[in-house]
Amino acid sequence: MIAYKAGESGAEMRATKLIRFLGNEIRKVLSYRLEIKHSSIIRFSLISIIIMLAIGLRVLPLPWGFYLNEFDPYFHYYSAKYILENGLSSFFSWHDWAGWWPYGRYMPSLANMGLSLTAVTLYGILQVLGIPLVSTSNPLSPLHSDPLFNLCVIFPILASVITCILAYFLGRSLGGDIVGLLSALLLALDPAYIGRTSLGWFDDETVGILSVLLIILSFSRAIDANRVLKNSLIYSILTGLSLGYLCISWGAARYLIGILVIFTIVLLLMRKYTPRLLTSYTLTFVIALTIAASSPRLGVSFMLESFNLAVYGTFILLLMAEVLRREKTGRKKILYALVFIVVLIAAFASLTMTGVVRDLGKKFVYAILPHLRSENPLFESVAEHKPSGWATFYNSFGPGLIFIPVGIFFAVLSATNLSLLLSLYCLTSIYFASSMIRLLILASPAVCMLWALAIKKISLPLVSQVREETRLLKRKVKVKPISKEVIGGILVLFLIIFILVYILGTTFSGSALLSYADAPTAISGASLSVKPSSTVRDWIDTLIWMRDNLPPSPRKPGENGTVVASWWDYGYWITVFANKTTLADNGTINGTQIQQIGRMFMSNETEAVEILKRYNVTHVVVFVTFHLDVARWWGPEYALYYGGAYGGDNGKWRWMALIPGLSDRDFGNITLGWDWVDKNNNRQLDFGEFVPNSLGQNTTLYKLMMYGIEMATLGFSRVSMSHFKKAYFSREYPIYSVPETNNIVPLVCVYEVIYD
Repeated sequence: MIAYKAGESGAEMRATKLIRFLGNEIRKVLSYRLEIKHSSIIRFSLISIIIMLAIGLRVLPLPWGFYLNEFDPYFHYYSAKYILENGLSSFFSWHDWAGWWPYGRYMPSLANMGLSLTAVTLYGILQVLGIPLVSTSNPLSPLHSDPLFNLCVIFPILASVITCILAYFLGRSLGGDIVGLLSALLLALDPAYIGRTSLGWFDDETVGILSVLLIILSFSRAIDANRVLKNSLIYSILTGLSLGYLCISWGAARYLIGILVIFTIVLLLMRKYTPRLLTSYTLTFVIALTIAASSPRLGVSFMLESFNLAVYGTFILLLMAEVLRREKTGRKKILYALVFIVVLIAAFASLTMTGVVRDLGKKFVYAILPHLRSENPLFESVAEHKPSGWATFYNSFGPGLIFIPVGIFFAVLSATNLSLLLSLYCLTSIYFASSMIRLLILASPAVCMLWALAIKKISLPLVSQVREETRLLKRKVKVKPISKEVIGGILVLFLIIFILVYILGTTFSGSALLSYADAPTAISGASLSVKPSSTVRDWIDTLIWMRDNLPPSPRKPGENGTVVASWWDYGYWITVFANKTTLADNGTINGTQIQQIGRMFMSNETEAVEILKRYNVTHVVVFVTFHLDVARWWGPEYALYYGGAYGGDNGKWRWMALIPGLSDRDFGNITLGWDWVDKNNNRQLDFGEFVPNSLGQNTTLYKLMMYGIEMATLGFSRVSMSHFKKAYFSREYPIYSVPETNNIVPLVCVYEVIYD
């Protein structure tokens, strides 16, 4: 009861009650304590540490410069820049003349626009929020402080953080919080994944792996019959949107489509069909294929690709399973099954015979059947297309290779939808990773999660032993458990081995993790195969010189201007960084034109100029690498040979001969322009055993490279050229030393073409 003073009016009493009520509520609010479980705090702290570790490892290239890495990221930035400045509708009709002159390239059919659209969208959000991306006083970007460029440089790190968080949720669904945390940690430390998500790696894999994990997580939840239908439909829609996004972002989407199809067939064979599976599968692929068909690169023809016939065939099998589930009569079940099988075979035969079905691209066929790639030297010349040996797997996963079969065993043993899907994902991704080294990143998430599951399953019994007391069996015989000291020692030993793997490395010659993470971007390391101690500006300075000093390039046929010929490796850099038109680039979309470039380099000057004249080429760029000490003491020819291992054209010339169908040994059995004669019969190269090869020394490439080496090391050259004149060299005589590369010289040479 509230006591009121005599004489108080009703209004005063109501005011007094209100004040006391508010006072009580305020006291309740002030006395409220946010209840957070101790385990939640630990979990959040560990995830935060993993995120900081992932970010810290991926920004290690920063001391060498703030650049995009490798070559393809420049193309994706180029596409994103166009969308930002001209709009998405203009992108759909964009014919770019800066590459593959004089034919140009229809960009919508070449660019996976998912990544570029994501960057542009994120850029717009940051602009609305007022978050700056450029330091105007001390700009980081070499491209005139373009804020979109800066975003593209850091984008892979942002994507890797989200992917590690997804790995946690996927691992937690697989085996609890321990598996989730270990999965996120192992993925954050995975060398193959670091190599493709470090600073500047603005490529398809950044959003590709993120989408793969999201698809696996959402699809496994969508087909879960224990969930309410509404949630299942939401997860199915999320799976379809994610798969559609993956289709317009990464060519490896075909792989994931295949995984979902095979997984669905496995569930049918295991008699684990449910109506929820039919609903989720149908909704997923209707959404995904619709998005894919709307992409100008894939188009409606993607739906008729031979690979996607399996999608439709599996759908018919699901319909058959649903009909058989509803039908109770045995005879009718057999009849319906026969009808479905006949329809399936007839549909497949008619589509194949009428030619409606489109074949898979050669790149995908070579990944599935790697023995066929030997027929295509252009495909073989790409370093990313090389097969992965066991040494590569060991260098990337280390002791994880031991835990993979253990993890698969426990995953199959549990036989949940998610564990079966991850097991299938792991086995198939390892096959494709062995087929093509670039796809090693595809196996990383599956390996990390099954590795984490194996660690938990192995260590959990040991940990539980610590808590057990002496037990009595029925025969009254005491069984003494393993002592806590022994178990603790085993766990500590596991921890020490784990730490040593990531510090000393699996070969004790250095951690693979650090070798992938603590490395410069390709352009800031001058595209060398060795790690420099600081920024090597040869390519950067050359591209800046070309951009600022050469005449503007033609932007459509009929115009005059600078047209640059080089080996295709450097095409994206020249187009995007130097803003000059090129004959070929890393897209390798025109094999015939690459053959012509290779033939030009391997021809004499007269024939080379005739080829260049067809394309109105004004300048030729070559890149030669050599060791300064070898050039001084042994001579330019030995420098040309030994320097080929460092990434220059003197290591690529064999492909320039093989791609146009020439015999590389005709131009030199040891290096271009030189044959080796084992005069001492000791099967090792000794000084004085190089014999000139006249055909090789008469090639245009040999002259351009040797002229550059001699001018940079001797100050003069014995090479005589009639149709090429030096325009710019990244290094000039005298070169006393190159301390940042231990005297390995990356020489970029720009020549002007002289026509008669």
